[in-house]
Amino acid sequence: MTERQKYLDRTCNRVTRRSFLQRTACFSGIVSVPWIVPSSAFSSESGKSPSDRITMGLIGHGLMGRGHLNRLVRDRDIRVLAVCDVDQGRCQDAAGRVEEVYAAEKTAGTYQGCATYNDYRQLLARKDIDAVVIVTPDHWHALQSIDAVKAGKDVYCEKPISITVQEGRRLVEIVQRYGKILQTGTQYRSIPTIRRVCNFVREGGLGKVQSVFTLWNSLGGFFGAARFQPYAQVMDIEKTSKSYIPLEFDLPAEPVPDGLDWDLWVGPASQHPYNSLYHINPSPGVVPWSFCEAFGAASVTWHHSHSADVIQYGLGVEESGPVELIHPNSGQFPTMTCRYANGTLLHLVDHWGMVKDVYKAVPATARLDGNFGGVFVGERGWITSMSSGGPIDGGPEEVFRQFNLPTRQVNIGENDHHANWFECIRTRQKTSTHEEIGHRSASLGHLTIIAYKLQRSLKWDPAKEEFLSDDEANRLLRRPMRTPWHL
Repeated sequence: MTERQKYLDRTCNRVTRRSFLQRTACFSGIVSVPWIVPSSAFSSESGKSPSDRITMGLIGHGLMGRGHLNRLVRDRDIRVLAVCDVDQGRCQDAAGRVEEVYAAEKTAGTYQGCATYNDYRQLLARKDIDAVVIVTPDHWHALQSIDAVKAGKDVYCEKPISITVQEGRRLVEIVQRYGKILQTGTQYRSIPTIRRVCNFVREGGLGKVQSVFTLWNSLGGFFGAARFQPYAQVMDIEKTSKSYIPLEFDLPAEPVPDGLDWDLWVGPASQHPYNSLYHINPSPGVVPWSFCEAFGAASVTWHHSHSADVIQYGLGVEESGPVELIHPNSGQFPTMTCRYANGTLLHLVDHWGMVKDVYKAVPATARLDGNFGGVFVGERGWITSMSSGGPIDGGPEEVFRQFNLPTRQVNIGENDHHANWFECIRTRQKTSTHEEIGHRSASLGHLTIIAYKLQRSLKWDPAKEEFLSDDEANRLLRRPMRTPWHL
């Protein structure tokens, strides 16, 4: 184990048990004049002077944003000074939450120290904010993170940190050029049990890893929600539900709700008329817009970025990627498969039953359930790394005797991904899922989407980040932004 891995493992193992509902969940206003919060606004009971705290801004207050905000305001080492959302109602709700918690800390009186913004650039212009948490739709992640870094802020960005490979690479370059600290919101590796599984696999506990399996879903499950039924015909759901990639739809224009700046919501994406399937308050789900290619990345948004992070960490390729994407049309494998330089194969499956019934990679009695990880199969046995659906499983039993895992239980509430970010802001060390790792986790999904879109296998150079002798595929690594937005 490298010194950096030991440091991160120590950080993870120091975590105290906290309610998972008060931080990030499973998946992803009125303009106020900037002002400095006086020291008298802070709770004297906290034991921290204003200068000792990390000052924060929140950008985006949907369901995921609420989880982040609850995590931030309950931390005595953090002070949230401002919130931003293009939906005035959400923005005011966020500010109200901040002021409610901080008022409760005071021995008397109220707290009115949280500014609200419609435009994130105004929040970033504040010199008194050290760092921001970005919880917006995918098409905003890279651009807002880049703008934040250029404004001198450290960044926590929800996954995936980009919507194209080019965006991700640009973000990595800017973060490193400006010397800022970035944490990607792939928090499942910060669960102690999952970290131990990944380190066990990484250090050869299964011998050479021959194959890994993880989920990649079609749009069908997403479209099963009742909110899509009125649009079933215009979206041709019977056909499009079979798609493994996000799509574009000619959804009818609907009146823009009061208090929503729709033009700013769309931002750098291609222009789309407002439709409640993209955004509605209260939110109908964590990432309701993710089915649309302009705004999201389907499986990459739902869970694959989490799984890619855990899997590539376990394989020791978290700052690299595959060398080939093998489409099922080739006849080599029944599902989309990624091959790494050492020969390890990552198979994307519709459901866990395929690991047993189609690939016959584990015993029929194996308990495979949950998400946000995968199944590692090596020379000496197999082991799971999913963060929901029950305890770690694997076999043969000798694997666990060698592993000496303290517990097979995966307690999501034991993760403290934010704490690692806070510590790294202070120490200026790399976070557990820093910019390069976040980029590579997102890229694995972006490459898979390109292979699905072209319906053929592709050769990939993870060092140069380009497809080999394939101009058509390379053009899909980037896409233009709507004027006046640019990287």
